Amino acid sequence: MVQGTTSDAGKSTLVAGLCRLLKRRGVRVAPFKPQNMALNSAVTEDGGEIGRAQAVQAQACGLLPHTDMNPVLLKPNSDTGAQVIIHGKVLRNMNAASYHDYKLYAMDAVLESYRRLSEKFECIVVEGAGSPAEINLRDRDIANMGFAEAVDCPVILVADIDRGGVFAHLVGTLALLSESEQSRVKGFVINRFRGDISLLQPGLDWLERYTGKPVIGVLPYLHGLHLEAEDGALSGTPAKASISECLHVVVPQLPHISNHTDFDPLRLHPQVEFSIIGPGQVLSAADLIILPGSKNVQADLAWLRKQGWDNALLKHLRYGGKIIGICGGFQMLGAALHDPLGLEGDAGSMNGLALLDMETTLHREKQLVHVEGSLTLNGAAVCGYEIHMGISSGPALSRHSVSLEGRTDGAISIDGQVMGTYLHGLFDHPEACNALLAWAGLASPVFQDYRMLRETHIDRLSDAIEQHLDMDHLAQWLPV
Repeated sequence: MVQGTTSDAGKSTLVAGLCRLLKRRGVRVAPFKPQNMALNSAVTEDGGEIGRAQAVQAQACGLLPHTDMNPVLLKPNSDTGAQVIIHGKVLRNMNAASYHDYKLYAMDAVLESYRRLSEKFECIVVEGAGSPAEINLRDRDIANMGFAEAVDCPVILVADIDRGGVFAHLVGTLALLSESEQSRVKGFVINRFRGDISLLQPGLDWLERYTGKPVIGVLPYLHGLHLEAEDGALSGTPAKASISECLHVVVPQLPHISNHTDFDPLRLHPQVEFSIIGPGQVLSAADLIILPGSKNVQADLAWLRKQGWDNALLKHLRYGGKIIGICGGFQMLGAALHDPLGLEGDAGSMNGLALLDMETTLHREKQLVHVEGSLTLNGAAVCGYEIHMGISSGPALSRHSVSLEGRTDGAISIDGQVMGTYLHGLFDHPEACNALLAWAGLASPVFQDYRMLRETHIDRLSDAIEQHLDMDHLAQWLPV
């Protein structure tokens, strides 16, 4: 099990790299994360929903994602509450106190999934959540040492040196663990190091003497490494001034933005200047504005209006710009939003942006499905997945944006400037990405195979792990 001294220490990355390394060596390996809190999720082969990081780790193993790889998923919809998903299916919304009481039952789901994976695979690489030293979360813990103790699992502790204080992070985390938990930690991995390793060596020697634990390796800062994020803030890209033709794409950073991995192919595209607009900022001039997915559509639309961005969107259209809405962003484009059951907040309705002639009503059952089809723009192949509780209806849907097997999806406005769809992963397929960039104004989009790009980055990560970690030491617990 890989645990971290902090969030974003490198747990997901290390697990993905170890999974690919083991797969290369012919080991039947699977990833596992007992409990995940994330708004970036993926649809599984068994029709459920798990954290995006586990889907990437499954790819590293050469597997399709399965709900057993992440049996408990929490999707925050407010500062104090979240949608609780067990074995890929929505249980209900809970506040923090209610979920804490529910953890005893959640652990049963965790152990059930772990047992099933253990029966199928030679090796399981487990990812912790946050830090095992969160004192307030130690009681009934299912995400870190609580799980490790329950299944008698050895632990590697990873820390990010790039954020500073790495020795304090490691020593402090170890000190806050119980005696049995401390003995479970088999060594440390230091992540994102840049510089002369000889200058770090005195610190490594001290750490080993002080704790009695070995430093298994120091991973270098891998510039430009791309793995789909479990969560965290969406980032833009620097201006690509060297490109003679460049499309400017802007995405508003909504408070409850979900599945922002949709935009990774654009962030990495050599002809796209990708920008994030945050609170208090002006929605700048762009060729294409994309309204992203949201875990609380009405609240995010109200917030967008408070920023004055509803008027900015109308100005953008008057100047000939294009707009795409994805999932929750698609719902915002309609005339009205209805949440009669209070599934995402207070029950009620509100006006949408009225850029598409449709309305959306939230229903209790969530749509979870992989899809393939074609864009109506030019027949370009598209593939993706749907994760939504809303059902949209209205005249706008007769001008659909995507043709799927036996049905249609989304809408395109009569003037052809506004498009909406429920498909996440809209830009993953190179044909669809190029068609949409051309629609938005890019004359000659270059071909970029995003899936192969992900494979290249996972292999690069695995190479670094093989080079910089003590594989003989890891061989005590992993079949490396």
